[in-house]
Amino acid sequence: MVHADIEIETLAEFDRVVARGSLSGYRVQSVNLLERTFALLSADTSDAVFLGCAMEPDAAVKVRADGALVFPPVPDLPFNPYRGLLYTAEELFAGLSEGYESTPDALAYAWFQETKADGDVFSSMLRSLHDDAVSDALDEALVGARVVGVMGGHAMARGTDGYRGAAELGRALARGGLTVATGGGPGAMEAANLGAYLAPAPDEALGEALEVLAKAPSFTPSVSDWARAAFAVRERWPAGGDSVGIPTWFYGHEPPNAFAGQIAKYFANATREDGLLARSTAGVVFLPGAAGTVQEVFDKATPNYYASDADPTPMVLVDRRHWTEELPAWPLLRALARGRAMESRIALVDSVDEVPDALAALA
Repeated sequence: MVHADIEIETLAEFDRVVARGSLSGYRVQSVNLLERTFALLSADTSDAVFLGCAMEPDAAVKVRADGALVFPPVPDLPFNPYRGLLYTAEELFAGLSEGYESTPDALAYAWFQETKADGDVFSSMLRSLHDDAVSDALDEALVGARVVGVMGGHAMARGTDGYRGAAELGRALARGGLTVATGGGPGAMEAANLGAYLAPAPDEALGEALEVLAKAPSFTPSVSDWARAAFAVRERWPAGGDSVGIPTWFYGHEPPNAFAGQIAKYFANATREDGLLARSTAGVVFLPGAAGTVQEVFDKATPNYYASDADPTPMVLVDRRHWTEELPAWPLLRALARGRAMESRIALVDSVDEVPDALAALA
């Protein structure tokens, strides 16, 4: 069995495997097995691993006696460190009607704030387990996908021309058969996920959605109002297209956006940033941003420069004035690329309209 074949992440998968007679060697990840005691008592569970699976005491005794490893659920946590699947917006924003502060997303951030500097090895272990599980789920979700990363700052307000442009870019990329991946937060990131979400809808849907969102232009002062506007758009167009958001609790002031169909949220920002860039194998688009976006430009440029990847990843910087005058990253990037394989894989364009053609040319 290859890696993906030995993981069981849903009750339906568990039942299919048990029907074949043996759980030996499988990894059962965050599946509630309280109603599967008979199956656990009957099946061969030797060399199996149960990660965060609730089960009755007699079932736990039996599988341990078989030689299985059992990592029980951790009580009183606002997140599941063993989760087998990526988050959804509905999951992270559950309870939004009572205010953002009561949602699982806000509660996980509050726990992180309380524990990140307390020196408790158990808390740091739980964060590491969680982030590793999220990375595993992300890899499984992106198998076979042509992923284009869209990078940009969180400060871009709804209702601005820049926000509209980023949304139009996300829609164009998704309609071109690419999987849009962003940092999963507000601003340019949300706009790109919004565009991908509305890719299956008629063209006029985007303009109508932008009008709804503009009533809550920023996640400050109220994350609740900002998120409710997004869910109002989702309710109006429920059959949205898929995309990926990869946010972090490291930046607690930056809530996830509700338009990414799959959300890989991390505690460790470095793991999140590296993972987002590494998985954007079909190219990375850099919209105007500040320090974080500049860092991402050179985080991606470094493996391209050293040719540590088999083939340099296309990089497209958008807005000539921004990247040559306001934050002149382009001259340095071009100087680094000179004479190297990455030289033919970088481009600077004036507007988002040019991005799809630029990506095609670089590829």
